[in-house]
Amino acid sequence: MGIVRSAHFIYTVHPGDTLYSLASRFASSVQAIQQANFLRPPVTDPSLIYPGQVLVIPRVVTERGRTLYVVREGDTLSTMANRFSTYPELLAGINPGVQNPDVIFPGQQLLVPALIYEVESGDTLSQISSRFGVPLTAIIQANQGRIGFSPDVIWPGYRVIVPLPTSRNITVFRPYPGTVIRSGQRLEGWARAFEANVLHQVRDSNDVVVSDERFTTASIGAPDYGEFASSLPFDRQPTSPVGEVWVYTRSAKDGSVQDRVRLKVYFREYA
Repeated sequence: MGIVRSAHFIYTVHPGDTLYSLASRFASSVQAIQQANFLRPPVTDPSLIYPGQVLVIPRVVTERGRTLYVVREGDTLSTMANRFSTYPELLAGINPGVQNPDVIFPGQQLLVPALIYEVESGDTLSQISSRFGVPLTAIIQANQGRIGFSPDVIWPGYRVIVPLPTSRNITVFRPYPGTVIRSGQRLEGWARAFEANVLHQVRDSNDVVVSDERFTTASIGAPDYGEFASSLPFDRQPTSPVGEVWVYTRSAKDGSVQDRVRLKVYFREYA
């Protein structure tokens, strides 16, 4: 299946939790939770979960894909940022419900910059890391404490958490890294930018500028994070099958590139 675009929750099991109670709480199903976490032999008994284990819980209803982390006792934005290889201020900025960055509550559901990938036959973590352009260490860190997760063995059907590339002030939720894009591709994300100006371009691996630098405007400017949306029209034919989407700002002082996020992407057609 590859990238799974439905909503998912990253949840730490509490005493008294059962697969049935979690399925009911998160609009999921026992079967979907078991499949996403490979709750089956030889990994584990399919009916047993234990406090402290981390589960990926897919919603079975159709909605816009997003990954929500359910805050557990002792979590801070700093520990969450470390888990997902990002920044505490960015997590606070993309979650308007966080009124005080120093105060988050157990059970609170926070948006995190991550995608969920369903392992296919023959996959390895190294291959997944290469496909998405995300360091292997970041993927391992994001999946710490998960049932059945091992850096050496992953199972078809298991759903792996893959952190999205971010800078301190920018994260991109569309397109996902590792996907095929074409002219007119939709671009969406969050940014903290001076005068709300967010710039973007597309380059192939031969450093040919496929989509010229353009700008869009976030919904609000710095010091707040605002949502932005744009498109990526191709001005030139890609000359290689692989490239990058760049999203960034420029310094008001000298025009230098700042906060650049680089997303590895693929082109269906190239010269």
